Amino acid sequence: MSALPAPTEQWRAELLAGREALRQSYLRAATPRRQLHAHSRLIDRTLRGLWQVLRPAAPAALVATGGYGRGELFPFSDIDVLVLLAEAPGSHERASLERLVGMFWDVGLEVAHSVRTVQECVDAAAADITVQTALLEARFLAGSRRLYRDLTAAVAAGLDAQGFFKHKTLEQEQRHAKHQDTAYALEPNLKEAPGGMRDLQTIQWIARACGLGRRWPDLHRHGLLLRAEAVQLARHENLLHDLRIRLHYLAGRREDRIVFDYQTPLAEQCGYRGSPTRRPSEQLMQRYYTTAKAVTQLNTILLQNLEARLAGESDAAPLALNERFQVRGERLEACAEDLFERDPRAILESFVLLQQHQELRGMTARTLRRLWRDRQRIDGAFRRDPANRDRFMAMFRAERGLLHELRRMNLFGILGQYLPVFGRIVGQMQHDLFHVYTVDEHILMVIRNLR
Repeated sequence: MSALPAPTEQWRAELLAGREALRQSYLRAATPRRQLHAHSRLIDRTLRGLWQVLRPAAPAALVATGGYGRGELFPFSDIDVLVLLAEAPGSHERASLERLVGMFWDVGLEVAHSVRTVQECVDAAAADITVQTALLEARFLAGSRRLYRDLTAAVAAGLDAQGFFKHKTLEQEQRHAKHQDTAYALEPNLKEAPGGMRDLQTIQWIARACGLGRRWPDLHRHGLLLRAEAVQLARHENLLHDLRIRLHYLAGRREDRIVFDYQTPLAEQCGYRGSPTRRPSEQLMQRYYTTAKAVTQLNTILLQNLEARLAGESDAAPLALNERFQVRGERLEACAEDLFERDPRAILESFVLLQQHQELRGMTARTLRRLWRDRQRIDGAFRRDPANRDRFMAMFRAERGLLHELRRMNLFGILGQYLPVFGRIVGQMQHDLFHVYTVDEHILMVIRNLR
């Protein structure tokens, strides 16, 4: 293999040194967002320097897209870049572009690149929601700013917020199905599984497409999130980022699953210590599963709020089910804001109604928030109440929908509150290859098999 040209060797050495310095500083004092942005800036400097060495002769722009465009570049993630051209390249331009991309790889950048004109970007975005999503996060790096502005204007003009919402929610449903609609696997995927990073990014993408901002405080300012929920989401996002960064460093490559072999060293890095009854890995994984559950809850609420914002105010009056509950937009809603506070029995009744009316798509965001807030009203007296016991047992006697409602109750913390012994094993795992799900998920699967 021939030696690299001197400037390329210099860029390669500086990139390696910069990445190693970032790794060491992160393991000493972890700040995920700062780390991701610092890595993005390091790659920015490298790409801009190489662009100056071998930039195309014709008008062109170098654009960061995807997660790199967002400024969240994980240690071993692909670097998504777009070479934006004013017109289709000729043979000379193609040869120049090949040398440029080759130089990116020579210095050690694992670049996922595309070469397109503005119109080709528009056409590709119209045909592929993944391309449209990546371009939504485009960020200028070098070259022609006019071309970059033309791109962002064209992408914005071709964006249909309602269509984008439908595509991204369908994409999320399909992605969840690939993971059996559970976050509680032995080796969960931090990025793709339910409750993972993609669920957070889906919300951010839709919000950006709707012109509602890019960060959680933006959604709070637009009335889609409570302040406490915005704080929770930032905290959960920080944990997922931290675990993914550490996984990349532990594996020495891109790794998005908390694989069995890395769970113990990852837990020890995060400061967990073993006890006579629980290993560090079991403590870490229970925290992860709790986080994934909370992300799923907030994702459900936010998607409903975004859908309602896109649809606008409906003139249709809600349909009464009984004196306590009504149906609004195919979702169950408490008639009064303080229903669960005044009458905690209605908590279990809401799940019985969902089981009986399987045409409903769940509860409204307003009712879910009140359910979550008032779940602490399920206490000893609530459990001893014969009416509550009858409602709970009625769910088991129904012909259909038991597992679905038990999982919904578990997701929103109701099942563990009503059955404290179940609550103690929520998110609990055993560190062995035989138990592929958490204890609570195993029990629910046993119920499914019995049914």
